[in-house]
Amino acid sequence: MPYTEDTLAQQTTAEYLEQELGWESVYAYNNETFGPDGMLGRASDREVVLTRPLREKLVELNPELPDEAYDDAMRQITTSVASQTLLATNREKYDLIKDGVQVRFRNADGERVRQRLRVFDFEEPENNHFLCVRELWVRGDLYRRRADIVGFVNGLPLLFVECKNIHRDLKAAFEQNYSDYRDTVPHLFHHNTIVMFGNGEKAKIGSLTSKWAHFHEWKRLAEDEPGVVDMETLLKGVCNKRNFMDLLENFILFDESSGETRKIIARNHQFLGVNRAIEGKNRQGRLGVFWHTQGAGKSYSMVMFTRKVRRKLGGNFTFV
Repeated sequence: MPYTEDTLAQQTTAEYLEQELGWESVYAYNNETFGPDGMLGRASDREVVLTRPLREKLVELNPELPDEAYDDAMRQITTSVASQTLLATNREKYDLIKDGVQVRFRNADGERVRQRLRVFDFEEPENNHFLCVRELWVRGDLYRRRADIVGFVNGLPLLFVECKNIHRDLKAAFEQNYSDYRDTVPHLFHHNTIVMFGNGEKAKIGSLTSKWAHFHEWKRLAEDEPGVVDMETLLKGVCNKRNFMDLLENFILFDESSGETRKIIARNHQFLGVNRAIEGKNRQGRLGVFWHTQGAGKSYSMVMFTRKVRRKLGGNFTFV
């Protein structure tokens, strides 16, 4: 494999995901075979969903249903409306995969029934299939592009990583490469959860709608740890399987308050603070203080906290 400008950072990132965080890893560049028995099971380089692991997980998480139920779920997850904006599609797919896909099918008695199918196991993160694919060719309407790293969970491309070598400014990855991918192969981002830029030393993450100023670092793995701004901290904090599934399930919002929809993913302090507040629910009636500096996203933290409490704890809580 030739050592191009980003190869070392890309290889290091993939090896970390595989060796330290337990993701599977494959190198697809000019190695990929197509068809149901091919390397990734893709019919062609136009496909961005790995239907083989997706269907396997749908069957595993929702057992003993007729094939038409799984077929319906697959269709809803993979198809999109050409006239819809990228963000509208991403929001629609996010709701589907977070809350489950409602399908219709005939049961054993021939009756038409509805059922919501789980796409992920949020209770047992290790029970999901995590795959890191390096140098993945994706074909759009006019152009073909090769993504540095795409992270698939249960066959869905949730993580996009653009790597630069250690001497390059990460902003170049945002302004040049990422913008081009969005324009030429937008369907690669239909299911995307996290966009990441890294150079082996430093890294930042953001969402599909984040401007460069809103991409952020991940400095701490725990509230009381000293902050370290580096790529390893971010990978460990974000791509650890439990944290990744937690971010996917509980720490993504779509905000329309400014008149323009924005996709929000929690910052490091919000993720740690909300989880610490929820873990402290059994403090014998004593509450803690969740401190923010000005402009640190208090409103988003409150929404994330209330949503996670309702989703994970149940109970008849009142929020003011």
